[in-house]
Amino acid sequence: MIRVHGGFANRLYRLDTDQGSFAVKELNLLDRRSAYRAEEVFRFERAAFAAGIPMPEPISAGPHTLVHRWVEGEKVPEAPVSPAYAFEVGEILARIHALDVVWTDVEIEEPTSWDWPELAERATATGQPWAGDLSSQVATLLAMADFVDTCERPGPVVLTHRDIQPWNLLAREGRPVVLDWELSGLLDLSGELGSTALSLAKGPGFDDIEPAIFRSVLDGYVAGGGALPPPGPSWFVFLISGWLGFTRWNILRCLAGVEAGTGPDLALSQESVRNGVRGLPELFGRLPELEALLE
Repeated sequence: MIRVHGGFANRLYRLDTDQGSFAVKELNLLDRRSAYRAEEVFRFERAAFAAGIPMPEPISAGPHTLVHRWVEGEKVPEAPVSPAYAFEVGEILARIHALDVVWTDVEIEEPTSWDWPELAERATATGQPWAGDLSSQVATLLAMADFVDTCERPGPVVLTHRDIQPWNLLAREGRPVVLDWELSGLLDLSGELGSTALSLAKGPGFDDIEPAIFRSVLDGYVAGGGALPPPGPSWFVFLISGWLGFTRWNILRCLAGVEAGTGPDLALSQESVRNGVRGLPELFGRLPELEALLE
């Protein structure tokens, strides 16, 4: 098997055989932020694939390893996608939400963390390169934690992918292919739509958000048979919550200071922390501007 570098959570390999090529994903079980529901996710993936959702064919799922048929395609850069691509992603989301799949697991949301002052102290004591940025943003990170805990989420709750971002998409002949379903589960619809639409409408920062692309995702969702929830801050609370948790998880990996046997490389964790402690406060400060995209 050939290692394919760059995964943010797990480790991926390509396996070429006389029966075709396969993507073999080694799950990080050392420090997962939540339990992985292998059987439930695999059943959901099989239903989505059978319904014609553009995605790699799921082959097998076990407690340590996932196998999918390899799909060739172009990586989607972190930049505004085309209107047609955004529209089709919206349609795909509507089709996913319409699947009739039994989901027995009760979602236990990752608790919001409030230990940012302690993490900043540890980062300073261990000489982390981003310690100054983290220390200067502790008050903002605590305000974001309060926002996550108090923001009302109007529903409905849908069974969905939960992580349709540029790095989980391919472009095959200009059309989307949805990868990496292992975070699938129940989620407030507004959080799914807001996270997906914003990620496809912007670049690495928040200076080049294209409202027309954001709206194209929503138009595609409606065209695919979906109904939009009411506008409000709930559209962005899942994005903020997820990025907070992801940043904290990578901080802990950096503070440990060792190259773990699974999950992202230490250098990638360092980069993820830098991006988080700089990007999260900017995202939070632009919430009123982002809510205006829903009008």
